[in-house]
Formats: sequence, structure tokens, C-alpha cells
Amino acid sequence: MRIIDTHLHLIYPDRFSYPWLSGAPAINRPWHVESYWAEAAPLGVEAALHMEVDVAEPQIADETAFVLGLDRVIGAIANGRPEHADFERHLERMQALGRVKGIRRLLQGQPAELSQTQTFIDSIRLLPRYGMNFDICVKSHELMLAPPLIEACPETQFVLDHCGNPKIAEREWESWTTRMERVAELPNVVCKVSGILANVDDTWTVDTIRPYVEFVIETFGWDRVVWGSDHPVVTLFADLTKWVNASREIVAGASQVEQEKLFSANAERIYRL
Repeated sequence: MRIIDTHLHLIYPDRFSYPWLSGAPAINRPWHVESYWAEAAPLGVEAALHMEVDVAEPQIADETAFVLGLDRVIGAIANGRPEHADFERHLERMQALGRVKGIRRLLQGQPAELSQTQTFIDSIRLLPRYGMNFDICVKSHELMLAPPLIEACPETQFVLDHCGNPKIAEREWESWTTRMERVAELPNVVCKVSGILANVDDTWTVDTIRPYVEFVIETFGWDRVVWGSDHPVVTLFADLTKWVNASREIVAGASQVEQEKLFSANAERIYRL
């Protein structure tokens, strides 16, 4: 089963500044494309989309240009600041690079009002003009920030990262499922099956995460899910191999067509690959 990884982070500290990494010592080191492919290729991963790594703001364009030149990176989701009045100029620069498939502005941990301003909304409404999606990354308790933004931008394709970040180690369920059902009601959003291993603890097994993945697929449907590694964040409690194997085990009972949708076909359609 071929895989397109829609959520690969690469870290080059010799080239770029990552202010947040000082607070994440477990992954605060280089993570280069060569080491990723050494593990990913034997697992069936054929290509990847690079997901921005929250570099220092002046380096956003340089990071995006750099990763687009790396081996088997077939597109990028670039960083951006939709709250800025000159956001469209940024989109023009990103479009000129080619193969920028979307924008992500991390919303987790940000003031709730950030994504609700008219400037932010107007900026996100511009994305279809440039052939780009918007990846939403929030913590589970912040999920209700998503519906107003998604509803205000009906022509924009949204991707909800990391299954909405359920607190699996804390056995969060009802509050997360209720919020996820509300997000899934909106037709212009898909969900990325990624990142949930950052929310477990050392005791996790496939059966620990199975209900969360199955709920996302059931709630959004097979046509509205994509798969991502969240490498190297996935290494906090596992590794890429364990995540790929766990993902395959969870969907082993699905049809070949359904599995292909999750692992590659939907990504090709949604990110226009």
C-alpha cells in the first residue's frame, strides 16, 4: 500500500531558527530528509508534503523554498500570518515558488480572537485564488474555534490536523467527540489522521489509539481523511515505523479502495498533487 505523507517536519538548525524548539528538548536536534527516507521508504512511503515547522517569521519564505528542493518532497504547507494586512503579498511569494499546497498558521496556544478577526477571515478567503488549503492545528479544548472560521470561508478547503488533538493519555472522549462531530458537519474540511501519538503516554498500544482513529474515519467518512506521520514529533512516544504499522493494523479490515483513500488517493485530490 503506497503512502503519501501529508505531514512531514524537517529540522535544519544550521540553516533556520526554531524558537519553540528550546522548549522541546526531546526533538531539539537536526532531522534531515535523508534519515527520514531511510526509515520511510521501506515502509511504503513514496512522497511527502513538508509541513512548516514554525521557523522564525523572517525565515518563512526561505524555509519553504529550501524544503521544496529536497528529495521526494512533492509539495509544502507553508507558514503564514493571515492576521497581517499584507498577507496576500505572502501568498504571491509562495505561489511563485511553485508546489506550495497550503498555509498553516498555528492556532494552538494563541489568543482565541486571533482567527476570528475580519482580517484573518478575509485572508483565508483568498486561499482558493492561489490554489491553497488551510491547515488548522488546535488543541482539543480549542476545537470550537474551527467552525466559525470554516463557515466564514466556504470556498476554502480546510484540513484539521492531528485528529483534533484528543488528550488520549487522559482518556478524553466525550468532549472531544462532541466537538469533532460539530467540525465534521462542515463540508469544506477534512481530517488528518496524524499526530495522535504525541498525546499518548508510554503505555500506549494499538488498541489505545484505535477508537480515536476509527471515530475520525466514521465521522468524516473515507473521502475526507488523509494520513500524516508528524515526524519527528511522532518519536516522542514511538517512531515512524510503529505509527505506520499501527495505522495499517487499525484499517486492515477496510477495503483496498478505502485504505488507498486514506493513505494516498485523498491526499492527491485534496492537495492537488
